[in-house]
Amino acid sequence: MLNRRFVLLGLAAGVALPLPGLAQEKLPVVASFSILGDFVREIGGERVAVTTLVGPDGDAHVYSPTPADAKTVAGAKLVVVNGLKFEGWLTRLIKSSGTKATIATATTGITPLKLADDHGHGHGGEDPHAWQSVANAKIYVGNVRDALTAADPAGKSSYETNAAAYLGKLDALEAEIKAAVARIPADRRKAITSHDAFGYFVKAYGIAFIAPQGVSTEAEASAKDVARIIRQIKAEKVPAVFLENISNPRLAEQIAKESGAKIGGRLYSDALSAANGPAGTYIAMMKHNISQIEKALVAGPA
Repeated sequence: MLNRRFVLLGLAAGVALPLPGLAQEKLPVVASFSILGDFVREIGGERVAVTTLVGPDGDAHVYSPTPADAKTVAGAKLVVVNGLKFEGWLTRLIKSSGTKATIATATTGITPLKLADDHGHGHGGEDPHAWQSVANAKIYVGNVRDALTAADPAGKSSYETNAAAYLGKLDALEAEIKAAVARIPADRRKAITSHDAFGYFVKAYGIAFIAPQGVSTEAEASAKDVARIIRQIKAEKVPAVFLENISNPRLAEQIAKESGAKIGGRLYSDALSAANGPAGTYIAMMKHNISQIEKALVAGPA
């Protein structure tokens, strides 16, 4: 009789518990590019299924959406975008997909840097690369947390807990970057990159970056711009030229050869590396970049 009672209680408890086949369905979220995808995964955790449109080492400036992308966006409940006209192709994709998803702009609340010259690249005079400042990355995280909570109210406590833990990691990251910059002699805090993706980094941390292509990779640098930068490197004794993961290295290599500056390594600007690479997450990307910058600039010219 006693055993039968335990069996009945166990069956009753089993009815109240979720069966494996009835597990919580994950929230389908689309992120426009890999850095945003990482933020969504960090905050969403096990409650979200994230698809990234522009993947590792991809260039969102010149991306061409596919029919599969339209299908992915159509099935999403939430689409997270950078904004600031970074993804010029995205509005058309969202419209053509017919999606009913909520569109969340991760840069909401960020004061964009104004560009003296938009170089005809369609960013409306604003620099879209706001994630290059860790302080801005914290705003991204808050916006992602709030968007996930609005789309999935039952996950609010989970999203808040994950965001708080991640913000603590970003605090430590910012301290690490500032300490590394402090170790670089003030007269060596300048470098060359292919395109102008580091404006927010410059403002936040005081490393001067000079780029021949402006804020987008859509147009080739002119011979005049390249010649001007080579003269500037020689006059100011700029220590290093950095390659970028999304750009053809030929331009940077040409500038280094003709100016006498050394190649300082590869920086990750608009995209993460593959998961098993040196910049598989946002935090890994920023750590890799500052490590490359410090190593090259502390050493000075070759």
